[in-house]
Amino acid sequence: SLPAPATLAGIVITGSHSMVSDAEPWSERLKPWLQQALSANVPILGVCYGHQLMASALGGLSDYHPDGRESGTHAVQLTPEGQADALFGQLPMRFLAHLTHAQSVLEKPEGATVLAANAHDAHQALRYGPRQWSVQFHPEFTPAVMRTYLEHQTEALQQQGMDTEALHRSVQETPEATGLLTRFLAFIDA
Repeated sequence: SLPAPATLAGIVITGSHSMVSDAEPWSERLKPWLQQALSANVPILGVCYGHQLMASALGGLSDYHPDGRESGTHAVQLTPEGQADALFGQLPMRFLAHLTHAQSVLEKPEGATVLAANAHDAHQALRYGPRQWSVQFHPEFTPAVMRTYLEHQTEALQQQGMDTEALHRSVQETPEATGLLTRFLAFIDA
């Protein structure tokens, strides 16, 4: 059983190889729990699957992206709202992030604010409340982890028409994206 959200200092929902649209029972059980956590103003950070699950739980739509998978180190751009955001506002307007996802938030929940986007995905980062955010990218990935994902996905990416060698060459450190994890911790005791 899940702990009462109000008893938690903060919540991080990570990536997963599961798909939100599969509506697996364990995943569906998290949706009302996330609604309770938002109502209780518990700090939340959703990452990749967590991003898609939060959006789905709070009234948005997450499903397979019509343009296919996004993988590798890619630029993400802050919106004006992102520039003014308490968590994202210290980032440069454009920063690099590691990404690997086939599903995306296709429709954001009503009331959620888009903080960052890129050419592939209009919802790279969302804010749902004063201390509740989610990101499509992976702030926790190192370049080595990103390269391992690209190696594992080589065939699928090539079938999608991607230049996998170029994707490998473009992998680099993502200090701005990674720094979000440390900055999120400041909201746990706020």
